[in-house]
Formats: sequence, structure tokens, C-alpha cells
Amino acid sequence: MSEPDSPVIASRTRTRSKAWAAFSADPLSLAGLVLVAAIVLLAIFAPFVTPYPDHVGPTGDFTAMTAAPSGAFWFGTDMIGRDLFTRIIFGYRLSLIMAIVVLAIAVPIGVIVGLVAGYKGGWTDYILMRITDVFLAIPPLVLAMAIMGFLEPTLLNGMLAITAMWWPWYARLIYNVTRAEAQEGYVLAAETVGASTAHILFREILPNCWPSILTKMTLDVGFVILMASSLSFLGLGVQPPTPDLGSMVADGAKYMPDAWWLTVFPAIAILLVVLGFNLVGDGLREAFEAEG
Repeated sequence: MSEPDSPVIASRTRTRSKAWAAFSADPLSLAGLVLVAAIVLLAIFAPFVTPYPDHVGPTGDFTAMTAAPSGAFWFGTDMIGRDLFTRIIFGYRLSLIMAIVVLAIAVPIGVIVGLVAGYKGGWTDYILMRITDVFLAIPPLVLAMAIMGFLEPTLLNGMLAITAMWWPWYARLIYNVTRAEAQEGYVLAAETVGASTAHILFREILPNCWPSILTKMTLDVGFVILMASSLSFLGLGVQPPTPDLGSMVADGAKYMPDAWWLTVFPAIAILLVVLGFNLVGDGLREAFEAEG
């Protein structure tokens, strides 16, 4: 029978408890966590929590066009009578899906590039990081606009455009961490016993990169959503009638200031999701620092 608690497991438990204590001690981090959880739950259960789920499509209630906020329509309606609250919640769902897909592609690419370049050095380092620097030298929104200028403005192409400009940031981050970790004793010991490069990269160095990766990923969810909304605002992202927060802001701006709710509520929705993930990301950073 194995011991109920090995020293390693006990140490890990204490470390996680310390990290959670640091995270939960910050009221802003907890507020961000609650806000993010609420948005995610609303997005998941959007068809069940929204009052007019059929207003996601191109048709609405033509007897209530541009109706002001009321008990029947909490956030008012748009120019063809669609409930704005419903469309914002479904817009959250689309935005979160885009962020998840973009990061699911960009993070592995950037992490692998950063690990290989940081550990191998030499010409491998030079070639990979110079390619990375080329992408980093171009403003992200400009690069995304240039890519979308050659592609049809669809959801898939929008995600590809944002992914193309996001992976270099992870490559640079992991490159710096790997360069530092490659000189540590545990890496030198693994090299001494003849461990393979893949083992050293993914079993020795990568676990020590996870705090940086998770913190940046949490912060980047909000920024990816903001970038996707910016493309839609410029007419280069998701196209109507698909509910998108950026498109709602752009469409509502045409009716300011009379139908102010068409712009104000989608803009506040973008603000809340970005703020929530930023607060959680800041809390994670402090927690990982306490863990260390």
C-alpha cells in the first residue's frame, strides 16, 4: 500500500493552496472571475436565457423597430426589431468561440517555435526568431486588415487572420523563458544522461513555461475578442446577420444619438468581457509569483 501523502504531493498541495490564497486575496481578481464565469455561462446557455432566441437571424419584430429599452426589450431593439440583449449574448458566444479557436492554434505554434529557437540556438535561433520579428514589426490590426483584404470576410477567415498575428507573441515569450531555463541544472542533468531533445523541451522546460503561458492566454482572450470586434467594426470580420459585437457597434453608430442603445450596450459588453479576462489574468500572474 502506498503512503497516503508523499512529500511531493504534499508540497504541490501547499503550493497550490498558496497560489489560490494569493489569487483570492485580491477582490479585483475575484470580481473578474465572477464576471468571466457569468459571461461564459450566458454564452453557453444563450438559447435558454435569452428572451427572443429567434432574433439571432435576419428577421425580428417589425412592429418594434428601434424600440428603446423597456421591460419587454431590456436593451432595446435594432433597426429591424431584433432584441439587442439576445443578440449581445449570442455575440458573446461567437466571440468566445473565436478566442478559443485562435488561441488553440496560435499558442502551440508559438510555443514550439520559442522552445526550439531558445534551446537549439545558432542558425535555428536566428532564422526562427527573425521570422518572428518580421511579424512582430507589423502592427497587429494592420496585419489582420491586410490579410482580410485578400480573403472573403467570413468567420473562418477572420480567425485565420487573427491567428497569423498572434503566434509570434507566444514565440517571443517562450523563447525568453527557454533561454533562461536552458542554463538550469535540471536541463544540464537531463543532457548528461542522454535525454532526447524532445524530452528536454516538452518534459523538462515546457512545464516551467506554463505559468507564463496561462497568464498570457487569459489576458489574450479579451484582446482577441477586442481585435475581432475591431475587424467587424471595419466591415472586415463576421458579416450580418450573424450577431457580432463589433458589427453591432458599427451599425448602431449610424443611429446616434437618437437610438443610443444600439451602440452603447454592445460597447459596454465588449468592455466587460475584456475587463473580466484582464482582471483574472492579473490575478493569475500574482498567484504564480506567490507560488514561485
